[in-house]
Amino acid sequence: MRRASIKDVAKAAGVSTSTVSYVLNQKSSESISAQTTQRVWEAVRTLNYVPNLNARSLTSRRTNLIGVVIPQTEPGKEFMFSNPFYGELLSAIEYTARRNGYHLLLSGPEPDQSYVGIARNRGVDGIIIVGSYPTKSLSELHQLSVPVVLVDTYVKDPVFHTIGIDDRLGGLLATRHLLEMGHRRIAFVSGSISEQGVTQKRFLGYMDALSEFSLALDERHLYLGSVSFEFAQSVAQEMERRGNRETAAFATADIMGMGLIKGLRHMNRTIPDDLSVVSFDDVDLARMSDPSLTTIHQDIAQKGISAVEMILAAADGHKEKQESILPIQLMVRDSVRRIDPNQESGAF
Repeated sequence: MRRASIKDVAKAAGVSTSTVSYVLNQKSSESISAQTTQRVWEAVRTLNYVPNLNARSLTSRRTNLIGVVIPQTEPGKEFMFSNPFYGELLSAIEYTARRNGYHLLLSGPEPDQSYVGIARNRGVDGIIIVGSYPTKSLSELHQLSVPVVLVDTYVKDPVFHTIGIDDRLGGLLATRHLLEMGHRRIAFVSGSISEQGVTQKRFLGYMDALSEFSLALDERHLYLGSVSFEFAQSVAQEMERRGNRETAAFATADIMGMGLIKGLRHMNRTIPDDLSVVSFDDVDLARMSDPSLTTIHQDIAQKGISAVEMILAAADGHKEKQESILPIQLMVRDSVRRIDPNQESGAF
């Protein structure tokens, strides 16, 4: 069956194609009567007319597509969907885009894949890039004529719009809380510490807190691997193997905090009696876990909302670079206990 065209709608409604276009695009500046508008919509429903988005994009020079890129730092991993942080972020991005008449093009390129190729081949109106990635790839993005928003990136660039949080402060608040609760042997559980990435900033915050309490960094307490539930789960056995007698751990993502707790339970350890845990992000599952996680709260949804709003503002002619640093706070729940630092005795 032939697909109905805008000409078919105009003929059925007894109006011009331009009138149909004005009605469909809700052009309030055009003086079109209510009766005419009703006839157009009745014709649209009768003919089951669906606007040709490709034709519309040629006219407006817009595709109504926003590209969202989450670089894969660990090849072969289902990174963006295994971590609930990305689910919450993408949900907010999609909802905000949809409410504004846009759709998403989601991509998880491998480390050697060009972001420019993704943007050009798909013809997006703007691109949101989440996380850290090679500086070379960023320089390539200067070739694009569409706005670019960097989320959770510490790369300094006068062109790209940015949104994030103070990750170093978050690492400080998390570790300081453990120290104030009497802990001195504190494990640092994280993915790899890449230059200018969020994990590096959170690690610096960890060291800042140790310095506040006149404690030196002990690299035996560093457990570095991948940002995954599975790696953090394996850390429990590694802690026992090393025998460092930690009483607490700062995990740099909630998914890792939950993985560590699961690993400890497999070893018949209890939280927080055998090990206190503080994590980072405050995803929904952090409140639902048992025990509920003490964690650094960041407004994940607002990150997604703001990223889309920056794209839309830039697409509408806002020329100034847009920057946003969202607030964070420590959420105290059930995964940390107070101990006497003078009688500290680790379970490992």
